Amino acid sequence: MTTAESTTESDQTPVVDLTPVVDTVLYDLGNVLVGWDPYGPFEGLSHDEVDAFFAETDFLARNHEQDAGRPWAELRALVQESWPQHAHLVDRYVDGFAASLTGPVPGSAEIVDELLAAGTRLYGLTNWSAELFHHAVPAAPSIGRLEGIVVSGEVGLAKPDPEIFRLTIDRFALDPARTVFVDDSPRNVEAARSVGLHAVHFTSAEALRLELVRLGLLG
Repeated sequence: MTTAESTTESDQTPVVDLTPVVDTVLYDLGNVLVGWDPYGPFEGLSHDEVDAFFAETDFLARNHEQDAGRPWAELRALVQESWPQHAHLVDRYVDGFAASLTGPVPGSAEIVDELLAAGTRLYGLTNWSAELFHHAVPAAPSIGRLEGIVVSGEVGLAKPDPEIFRLTIDRFALDPARTVFVDDSPRNVEAARSVGLHAVHFTSAEALRLELVRLGLLG
């Protein structure tokens, strides 16, 4: 907490600022530090064909289950049983997953550099399949500069479940009042706030910079 004192001209009574100082940033990764495009692994196929695969298998919702720890082999078997015409596209997504990562989100790596130079503690909390997480750092090296990362697929939980935030707070001994969470999903932002974290909805590096200045993390 800050303890700087100020006085008023009328009574000279000391005023103590008890507002906790934010000194830690907890980053989401996808579309915050590294771009993600689910169409990337399907280069050469029409958007209509990929959209049909996504819609008929409810792929994006099922991908959330992968993020929460389900093995890809189980999803492959499910799709083979229910939509056999699309089973090969599950293989294509997994085998080509690196192509879904579009590189560093513009401006985000520079903010990581500045925060580290200022002595800010940096951590990550990501919804990501444990089987595919090894692609993250090569696609966006700033991810490798975080002090620690909770990967949803490794712990069997996924945002916006408040429990994964509590696990992260405990694992890294975070003080929620001194920690700001950054995520591109409004649902995840609200879940973070529900456990006492400050939270910022990420829309661009420029907008994030303004929020970090407001919080006193950047000058």
